[in-house]
Amino acid sequence: MTDAVREYWNGQAAKFDVEPDHGLADPAIRQAWAELLLPLMPMPECDVADLGCGTGSLSLLLGKAGHRVWGVDLSEQMVARARTKVADAGVSAEFVVGDASVPPRARGSVDVVLVRHVLWALPDPDAALGRWTGLLRGSGTMILVEGLWGTGAGIPADRCLEMLRAHRKSATVTMLTDPALWGREIADERYVVVSTA
Repeated sequence: MTDAVREYWNGQAAKFDVEPDHGLADPAIRQAWAELLLPLMPMPECDVADLGCGTGSLSLLLGKAGHRVWGVDLSEQMVARARTKVADAGVSAEFVVGDASVPPRARGSVDVVLVRHVLWALPDPDAALGRWTGLLRGSGTMILVEGLWGTGAGIPADRCLEMLRAHRKSATVTMLTDPALWGREIADERYVVVSTA
């Protein structure tokens, strides 16, 4: 990733959590994300890599549920906010500054790879998926939350599914149309792709 990309996200950090689905400040939105993600964890107390963790809202959610979370983000400002957020909540999680597409983490070191709204923005998403698959212990669980947004940015669900299936035996897609996840009605395509093998 380039310095320009890093600086862009550093500039977004202060207002990033204003979006309801970013900050998860609203209890109903936070609960909706918990109901989506927690049942996808393959066991209690998983080791989870939150790649492109932003300000750590999903890391905090998973950490509160007893999972061991390690997050990485390109933006120093995002990581600083994530560290503060979990510390203020009394939750343990580790965050590092780095490129989510090439995570500085050992192969076979996590049970779950969680990536939200990152894959679509990468210059080589296929290569990133290969590296992310390598992080998983055993078959592990890969969770990709992506979309094709009204702005035209993003990646269609069928394309995301196709790319992941090149690296994993199976994957399923679920459309995320519930306004409770986003804090409003949506008209674009938002989804989660889950692979457990």
